Amino acid sequence: MKVGLDLRKAQPNYYMLFLAFILLIGFGAVAVATSEYPINSLDVHLAAFVQSFENPSLTVVMKMFTAIGSTKGCVVIILLAMIFLYFVLGHRMELIFFSGVVGGSAVINQIMKGGFQRERPSVYRLIEESGYSFPSGHAMGAFALYGALVFLLWRHVSTKQRRSLLIVSSVLMIGMICISRIYLGVHHPSDIIAALMVSGAWLTLMIWLFQRFMEYRELRSSSKSEAM
Repeated sequence: MKVGLDLRKAQPNYYMLFLAFILLIGFGAVAVATSEYPINSLDVHLAAFVQSFENPSLTVVMKMFTAIGSTKGCVVIILLAMIFLYFVLGHRMELIFFSGVVGGSAVINQIMKGGFQRERPSVYRLIEESGYSFPSGHAMGAFALYGALVFLLWRHVSTKQRRSLLIVSSVLMIGMICISRIYLGVHHPSDIIAALMVSGAWLTLMIWLFQRFMEYRELRSSSKSEAM
């Protein structure tokens, strides 16, 4: 007997869509604020606090993290991650999700930078950087990359300790890359905050879509099996 595919059984978490919406609202608020007040006290004071820790040894560390978060650094990590996901974990559809998250984040960042055209900080610079400032490409890329990896690796990590390590290491990488951009004087703190919000919204939306697709495929497969 043929059994029809009931898509109502596929009920992904709609709270994720709500979270993505809230993050976009937050991004919009930061974007409006920075457009109205390009130089504001929050950016000035936060940047001054981070840069107050400047010393030669810390500068070397921050340059290392900003290199890891650069386009070249991310490409290397992405390729290694894709090789691991495909050959070690046997992921197939997950690679499409992973590519969509990191690739989409990069495209969104370039579109937004061209739209907002915010200049980089000019008072304090430890390195030179070209292009517009808002939102931070390093921050968006880091959040998309390490956030997607946490999502994909989560089910392969069996213990609470290892899952905690996975989260802590990812948060540490994202945090250090973001802080390095402020420390080195190439981004306003609001560039970082906005980038994390919009990249978080994109990652959340992609996870929702991916889960929706996987549940649909599973239901379709089950229906075909029952129809045989």
